[in-house]
Amino acid sequence: MISVSETAKSKLAQLMSEEGYAIDTDFVRVGVKSGGCSGLSYDLKFDRESTDTDKIFEANEVKIAVDKKSFLYLVGTTLEYSGGLNGKGFVFNNPNAQRTCGCGESFSL
Repeated sequence: MISVSETAKSKLAQLMSEEGYAIDTDFVRVGVKSGGCSGLSYDLKFDRESTDTDKIFEANEVKIAVDKKSFLYLVGTTLEYSGGLNGKGFVFNNPNAQRTCGCGESFSL
């Protein structure tokens, strides 16, 4: 399961609304893809439909869709949002990552 912090939930709600999605009915699709300086990178987008290969759950009133392959890499991850002057945007705190890059956007196991 993936956790969602309060700050990430607020930012997701804002961005979803701006893009024509609703946080109470649509999904935040989280995944892992090859790439980045550490080998794997995170993918986050909005979606209205789930597929047969998705694991669907809710965290902090946010509906999350994760494909089964990505789910193995993301179990226990917390999605946070860091704003402010030096903020990076969305941050994945993944306990499964053995190494992350300096920007925090990619990882390896």
